[in-house]
Amino acid sequence: MSSRIRSRGGKSAAGIHTIHIPRQRGRRGAQPFVVIVPERPSLTREALGFLGRTLWKARTALAPTGLALLAFPVTGLLHVLAWWSWLLVAPLAAGPVLWFGVVQRRRPARGHVLAWRIGLASLATIAVAWVALATAFGSLAGPLELFWLLTLIVAQTAWLIVRRSH
Repeated sequence: MSSRIRSRGGKSAAGIHTIHIPRQRGRRGAQPFVVIVPERPSLTREALGFLGRTLWKARTALAPTGLALLAFPVTGLLHVLAWWSWLLVAPLAAGPVLWFGVVQRRRPARGHVLAWRIGLASLATIAVAWVALATAFGSLAGPLELFWLLTLIVAQTAWLIVRRSH
């Protein structure tokens, strides 16, 4: 390897090579130019970049999945740090049922609108009940992980159907 092109400290962390151009004659006190030329990214980095860009473009379509993936460790952490917090979360499971009653009384609906309201209230009640149970017993206790997965699949499917129809 030429003395003009070498990497500093053996193998550099990011694979960057530095090229030093010596001082020009007649220019005393002038600093040498330093040009940094990055190495080509690895195949792993390219694949992770592609995956990251794809997930970023689909971030609104994957909102329920993101919330579910966030809820899983948060409930586990709440179970470890404050197992009693399920007592605060459990009454919130009645919220979607109350919402359904208020909305149905103010604006009565029939047909597919009523079905969507029932489905939304049921799904929200199930999700909040899962959060309360996972906070009380842990995210991986008993059938809760299967319960979480089925709720995630139903929520993601409903989300994609609603987003496509509007």
